[in-house]
Amino acid sequence: MTSLLLLSAALAAIAYLFTALRAAQARDSGPVLLVLIAAVVLHSIVLIASVQAVGGRLGLTQALSLLTWQSALLLGLLSGVATLRPLRTAIYPLAAAGVALAAVWPTQPGGNAPHDWRIALHAALSIFAAGLLTLAAAQAIALDVLDRLLHKPDQLARVLRMPPMQASEDWLFQLIGAGFFVLSLALLSGLIFVDDLFAQHLVHKTVLSIIAWLIFAALLLGRRRWGWRGKRAVRWALSGYGALLLAYFGSKLVLEQILGRHWT
Repeated sequence: MTSLLLLSAALAAIAYLFTALRAAQARDSGPVLLVLIAAVVLHSIVLIASVQAVGGRLGLTQALSLLTWQSALLLGLLSGVATLRPLRTAIYPLAAAGVALAAVWPTQPGGNAPHDWRIALHAALSIFAAGLLTLAAAQAIALDVLDRLLHKPDQLARVLRMPPMQASEDWLFQLIGAGFFVLSLALLSGLIFVDDLFAQHLVHKTVLSIIAWLIFAALLLGRRRWGWRGKRAVRWALSGYGALLLAYFGSKLVLEQILGRHWT
């Protein structure tokens, strides 16, 4: 079973990298889409097997793998949006690393797998928000790269091959808006369903998640009221995403790998 799992992970990683290399083409061909579908399906199989191997709970590497799987899936569903096509060069290699991580290094979080649908819903909303905001962070980086190239006359030919800045910026805020909405639902569900933040070791995660929420809220307000854009928007977007990564994975890393505890 281990050999089969490693083979599936290797095939998924190769398929992701192949799709990333085809990111520059004008539109997707049938074979490219089939390769992407195969990568996502194989990744899901590896991820399920990795989670089952540690008793049904998400360890650190499984959670990271789930995030990259979801980001790849979301980007695949948005494959018709030409503005987002350059993100493949970042998202699909991350997904390739994520599937390899789940297969080679499945971490054991300890404890029993939760069976409460309310906690499962909270976790699903949290990871969905993280997936959307991962695409937003990648789009923010792409926008920053485009802005830098615009100030270099010798890069004009490269700029002309990239999506227009206005369209890229519009999609950045659409992704942030969608991610912010789902993150709000995740925080609300946590507020309703979580019984004891201290006993369940969720204080740091909750505080950092709220900080991320406030940063994204300020960015969306700044965009609406004062027309924030460009480098300011990129800085705020990446700051919010950084806080979210610390909330989901930084606190999980310290809790599980250093303190030997786990979220409950």
